[in-house]
Amino acid sequence: MKRSGVADLPLHGGRVPAWLADRMTRLGTAIVESILLHYGRSAFLSRLSDPYWFQALGSVMGMDWHSSGITTSVIGALKRGLNPRASDLGLYVCGGRGRHSRNTPDELRAVAETQSLDGDALVRTSRLAAKIDNNCIADGFQIYLHSFIVAADGEWSIVQQGLNDRSGLARRYHWHSASVHDFVADPHTGIAGPHQGVIMNLVDAQAAPAQQALMTISHAPPDATLHEVRHLVMPRHHDVRAEDVDLKRLGAVLAVSYERDLKSFADLLLVQNLGPRTLQTLAMVAEVVHGTPVRFSDPARFSFALGGKDGHPFPVPLKTYDESIAVLRRSLDQARLDGAAKIEGFRRLDCFVKLIEHQTKPAADFEAVLRHERAISPGLGGRTVFDRPPSKPADPPRQMRLWD
Repeated sequence: MKRSGVADLPLHGGRVPAWLADRMTRLGTAIVESILLHYGRSAFLSRLSDPYWFQALGSVMGMDWHSSGITTSVIGALKRGLNPRASDLGLYVCGGRGRHSRNTPDELRAVAETQSLDGDALVRTSRLAAKIDNNCIADGFQIYLHSFIVAADGEWSIVQQGLNDRSGLARRYHWHSASVHDFVADPHTGIAGPHQGVIMNLVDAQAAPAQQALMTISHAPPDATLHEVRHLVMPRHHDVRAEDVDLKRLGAVLAVSYERDLKSFADLLLVQNLGPRTLQTLAMVAEVVHGTPVRFSDPARFSFALGGKDGHPFPVPLKTYDESIAVLRRSLDQARLDGAAKIEGFRRLDCFVKLIEHQTKPAADFEAVLRHERAISPGLGGRTVFDRPPSKPADPPRQMRLWD
């Protein structure tokens, strides 16, 4: 499995206001339809698995360029816009944040039933991707959002996000089925975020001996491993200390794995109650007993694009936003009648803009552009989440009646 990338984003509180959420749904749906019309479902899933493209999509839709909320809001908008038309578009958005993520297995099975797909395989893929990002990489991020986007032919993309309370960051993880080779053999091709030094990474390319050592432990009698844990002195540089080890839970996990005679490291990851703490404990036992290193460099770099709902680089111009949705929607509707001639115009416009960008020197004055956009913002209905909602007109004076 080649994970497509990861992005680290500052945590932002609050909710997306209704005036923006509705527009994000309509614009996001129109953008996806346009991509499907031009390039097909596979190309869209590939783009969705690119953290840079995903960030740009959220920015185009008016979200903050560096906010953790961009993930929740974009996935939510796509789910609201695409699922009602899933039978036509051949795309299904499952899962989401919090309690919605826990609905992913049931939603995947429902899709599989309608499209004659292997529901159990999709659910296993969903669980395994979450286990790898949450448990195998000790980067301090705990998954709280899991979204699984699956096409009618079974191709899929996964977008999930984790929270790090200590750093105040959220980390987003992207996957795409087209790059599947092996879930547990060096899945990272583009991990983004601040480098965090040496961490435990059990899916690193060099971690195969550690995986094998863990499998050896899973096949050993549980009492023998628990004996090692009780007498294990934790090195100072480890994140997990002896007092963090729940021997009762560890014993239960070991008993289950021993009875099931697991065949692969992926099977071990899917054992119930095998959380990040328990896995780290077993990894340290493997390191001490079998001499296999489980600590590798954190493969994280930073990723960003532009945004708008927080007023940066300028307020969301609602009039322009609404007109953009209307133009794109009209072109999509027309494309169904004239063989996509209108949409082709957008492609030519994009090529023309790229040509101008390449040939024009010097580059535009960024500060001058910002001053201009902020100056015309009021005339375009510019709005941010910090603005007060429009006040309702006062009720007319009540007419006094004789019986009042």
